Amino acid sequence: MFDTREKPSMVERAFLIGAYFNREDEANAESLLDELEELVSSLGIETVGKECIFVRKKNMRFLTGTGKCEEMIDAAKDVEADCIIIDNELSPLQQRTWEEEGDLTVIDREEVILDIFKMRARTKEAALQVELARMQYSLPRLARMWSHLDRQRGAGGGGGGGGGGSAARGEGEQQIEVDRRLARKRIDRIKSELESVRQNRHTQRKQRADEGIAQASIVGYTNAGKSSLLNLLSDAEVLVEDKLFATLDPTTRRIELPDGQPLLLTDTVGFVRNLPHRLVEAFKATLEEAILADFLVHVLDASSPEIFAFHETTVQVLEDLGAADKPTIIVLNKIDLIADDPDRLHELKTHFDQNLILMSVKEGTGVDQLRAKMNDLLVDRVARLALRIPQARQDLVALLHREAKIVNQDYEGNDVLINAIVPHSMRHLYEDFISKKTENLSE
Repeated sequence: MFDTREKPSMVERAFLIGAYFNREDEANAESLLDELEELVSSLGIETVGKECIFVRKKNMRFLTGTGKCEEMIDAAKDVEADCIIIDNELSPLQQRTWEEEGDLTVIDREEVILDIFKMRARTKEAALQVELARMQYSLPRLARMWSHLDRQRGAGGGGGGGGGGSAARGEGEQQIEVDRRLARKRIDRIKSELESVRQNRHTQRKQRADEGIAQASIVGYTNAGKSSLLNLLSDAEVLVEDKLFATLDPTTRRIELPDGQPLLLTDTVGFVRNLPHRLVEAFKATLEEAILADFLVHVLDASSPEIFAFHETTVQVLEDLGAADKPTIIVLNKIDLIADDPDRLHELKTHFDQNLILMSVKEGTGVDQLRAKMNDLLVDRVARLALRIPQARQDLVALLHREAKIVNQDYEGNDVLINAIVPHSMRHLYEDFISKKTENLSE
């Protein structure tokens, strides 16, 4: 209802522009523009041209200079683009000025990402988060919906024209305020609903913590292979697409580690460079999975030439969320794609020397090493116990089968003899049944 403007029913051909303000940033700006092209492609829009331009000084009305704005508009029209997409954040004034100058739809990187998120949202929670971000983006741009009032003001003639124009302007201003008030009320309602979602998640996490189940989150740049990794580890059927932001909703699966303890593993939304801060805030309920995890699995595409920048982007977002100090396993995925480049492999190993796992999720290689590394991070959460439990306490035996790993089980008289790997959170339940043989069990 309160979207930025009426868009064409179908934008099909886009001209992309990336502006940079320091000569040293040219390579990074070109890389970001290539990424924008991939983002735009995710919306089904063809890129018919793109330009990376240097701007000496930011212009309040155009971002670029007026001459460069005219040049870029002409270039877009020459290739018959019906939309200009700028890879920089545009103020409402700058966006309006470009559209007035070129008579074309003009959007920025943030709006592209918002449109992708809206298309990808599959649950009520994700839809709410997307709507919140879109409303916050659109609110300062609502005045554009009333630009027709400028023409209305000129409709009156003679001496009464000024009065008529003022009346029309007043009506418009009043309507804008009504829309803004309604938009703010809608934003408040969405925030309230999202707070309920967070409370529900908090309750679920508390239940998990009470059960002593460890939690880990898979994080990383979008399209690095996070959902594929979750599928491999858990035999889940999480959506896997070769598209940016294919996953917007957190998916949690329970897996069993080599020592038998359970682990709840969550796939999270992928990060991207220049992720608008309002999107980080809007998706806080989703990204809180990373904040509260016992450790993180940071997945990187080993074949990407931008791997170091992607790693830094994810780390920066985690810092913003207060989760950067979590124990982290680095997974270099798609390692099969650089198997013939030993120099590159050596460079990556040298750069990521802590808790590093080389994997090809596609080929299933490295999964055992990853499971073992997860096991190592949680080794202090379990103990190997030799137990003698009366058969009358089958409830305790059943709990071991559900929540622990049974190494072996036998019977002697009226007792059940069990060697098990037990989470420390459950140990107090079995203190009266621990056998002296526990001391002889190897860790």
